[in-house]
Amino acid sequence: MNRRDALERVALIMGGTVIGGTIFLEGCNPSEKQAVVALLTADQIALLDEIAETIIPTTDTPGAKAAKVGLFMNTMVTDCYEEKDQKIFTDGLGKIDEVSKKTNGKSFLDSTAEQRTALLNELNKELKKYNETKKEADPNHYFGMMKQLTLLGYFTSEIGATQALRYIAIPGKYEGCVPYKKGDKAWAT
Repeated sequence: MNRRDALERVALIMGGTVIGGTIFLEGCNPSEKQAVVALLTADQIALLDEIAETIIPTTDTPGAKAAKVGLFMNTMVTDCYEEKDQKIFTDGLGKIDEVSKKTNGKSFLDSTAEQRTALLNELNKELKKYNETKKEADPNHYFGMMKQLTLLGYFTSEIGATQALRYIAIPGKYEGCVPYKKGDKAWAT
């Protein structure tokens, strides 16, 4: 091999690396057409925060609203749910407000904490009945999705993992049997 051939090959390899790397990196940037638009509005996210706060209220630890579970639910529904489940979820938000207006004479956000709790308890009873008769092909229940996302969002948040659960940031040795007293917090790690 002569020097000219060696230089051509080195230039080809280096040029391919530079151009290939640029194409690879630009391929990762979403174009305007690919940009993901949030599924829910700010008002719907605020409603989800209040629903989640009713499910996991603030006590001696911060509640679901402090953990921004509404934003978490928006991200999960937008990014991870199929279109049919997204529609069930968003329609369910409207149903909750409808039932609240019918039952309490006002929207869910304008209802008292006791009215919100009573409404969600009725929806939970409805969910249990639905799940007892649900067939595999039946769609998910909107309130079931909201409850699952509330729990997932809260207990995987920093607030939920470090304040509602016991958490040790640095893993230690595995202990299969740890003493537990009634009333102790569950472990996050």
